Parts: sequence; C-alpha cells; structure tokens
Amino acid sequence: MEILTLTALILFGAYLIKSREQKRRVTLLASHLGNYQIEHLMENLTEGYLRCLGENDPERREQIWSLLATSEQTLASQFTRFAAEFSKVGAADARVSKFPIALPFAQTLFPGSSFDMREALAIHARGIADAAANGAQRTPKSKAFTLSAELFLMQHTCHWFCRSKAVASARLLARHKTSYAQVLDAVAPATRRAYCALVGS
Repeated sequence: MEILTLTALILFGAYLIKSREQKRRVTLLASHLGNYQIEHLMENLTEGYLRCLGENDPERREQIWSLLATSEQTLASQFTRFAAEFSKVGAADARVSKFPIALPFAQTLFPGSSFDMREALAIHARGIADAAANGAQRTPKSKAFTLSAELFLMQHTCHWFCRSKAVASARLLARHKTSYAQVLDAVAPATRRAYCALVGS
C-alpha cells in the first residue's frame, strides 16, 4: 500500500513539474509571437489556397493568387523577424527534448537527446522565405503546396516545443488531416535535410 502511495505521489509530482515547464514554454513562445500576425496570416493563406483551388473561373482564380502572394511575402517577412528575435533566447530555455512524450527536465538530463529551438526556427524561416519567393519557378498550385507544408512543419515544431512531439503530431493530424511524415516529405528538400539533421527524424 505504501509503495502505491509513494508511486502515486511521484507521478503526481512529475505531472506538476511537467505542467509548469510546459506553461513556461507556452508563455515564452507566445511572448515573442505576440509581436506578429503569423498565426492570423497562416490561417488566411490556408483558407485562401482552398478557396482558390475550388474556383472554376480562371480570371477570378488569378486574382486570388495575386492577393495571396502579398500575404505570403508578409508572412515570410514576419517569420524571419520572429526567428531572429527568438534567437536571443537563452540556450537552456531553447532546448527541446526529442523524446516522443514530455518528461520533466528531459532536455537537461539528456542533452544529447534534444535540439535547439532557435536553430529549428531559423530553418523554418529559410524554408518559408524560399517557398514564398520562388513562385516564378513553379505553378501557383505547386507553390501553395510547398509553402503549406513548410508552415505545417513550423507549426508542428512550435507545438513540440510547448508540449511534446506526440502531442504536436496528433494536433497536426487533427487540424490538417496530415501526418508528420507526410509534411516532412512535402517540404522543400533543403528544409527536409536541415530539419532531419537537427531533430534526428
């Protein structure tokens, strides 16, 4: 009976520590994201792409693509500034555990099994900027597909930082009906290589 009580207390203590740590990470990320409209722009682009792909009138479709191009450039610019701002965060606060589930102090106890969020955001900033700027070399549909994947992977990383890889993957699947593996496969090759080298996927 004493063993069960002790186990329950340990598990409860670990839960409290994990929750406190996750709340701190959410607050840290939100304090930087709050200076930008990244989430709003991402939502507008995602909805705009779907609307454009469902538009039968070629002229109207071209108008929508043109309007979306402005939002793409704005988003890319804002995310680049956000990543540069977050790069000033302390190294200890930027470490992210590679373990699938959240464990208290995992990134501190197992530094070899963690990655630097600052580096991850820098990779995302390059990927998003390249996808937004490379429209002339691809069709608008292809550009939208690649940029959407870059944005979804970035969102996955943010959720991973705040919660865990498992939670991030579940949210990605629930929100966008897309798996983590599918998103990794859909981003630009340069993004995929740099990201996989960093997080070990």
